[in-house]
Amino acid sequence: MTGINRIITVLAVASAIIIGNVAPVSAAEFDRTVIPRVKYGGGGDWYTGPTSMPNLLKQASERLRLPTQGENIAVSISDPELFRYPMLFLTGHGQIRFSDYEVNILLNYLDNGGFLWVNDSYGIDRFIRREVRKLYPDREFELLPVEHAIFNMAYEFKEGLPKIHEHDGKPPAAYALFDKGRMKILYTFESDIGDGLEDAGVHPTDTPEIREKAMQMALNILAYVMMQ
Repeated sequence: MTGINRIITVLAVASAIIIGNVAPVSAAEFDRTVIPRVKYGGGGDWYTGPTSMPNLLKQASERLRLPTQGENIAVSISDPELFRYPMLFLTGHGQIRFSDYEVNILLNYLDNGGFLWVNDSYGIDRFIRREVRKLYPDREFELLPVEHAIFNMAYEFKEGLPKIHEHDGKPPAAYALFDKGRMKILYTFESDIGDGLEDAGVHPTDTPEIREKAMQMALNILAYVMMQ
């Protein structure tokens, strides 16, 4: 069995378990994987890259045979619907700020099986680190080694996180926050995978090869989250 076929088989079981554990509203509404983006305060552009998650979910359906709902959905941390999603996507440029109320809700979400992927579009580093310290003051982001499973799920990345969108020449890095052996937050720094997932032509410097790298890495992330 090839690597990607193995992932497809395991994901079929994992998605059924996750969907089965979601509080039911209607079978039609929550029988497919959705990755909403987080609406946050502070002034940063949480809405940037509106085609990134729909494109990822479309490819997850086609390549990994994962049932998905490919819409650009946004959710506030205070929204009760937050707990219906196994994975959240947070992106943008600049300032990010969580209120104390939002910190408590997001902590509850993460401690009850939720996952947060933070994509550094550019300039969020000091802000996201500050906000994550509010969530887990006794924990630090860990740099993921290239041997980590997330780089070898459906696709192999021997050098770790790929560089997708160039900003200031810094190398890309994948950081994670673990608690009780489970990855709860993934922070992809100086890579900007989200830009590479957008529609062709949005970023003219992103060649088809670069966009394919972004998609493969994003599919790895999704597969890892669904299987951990």
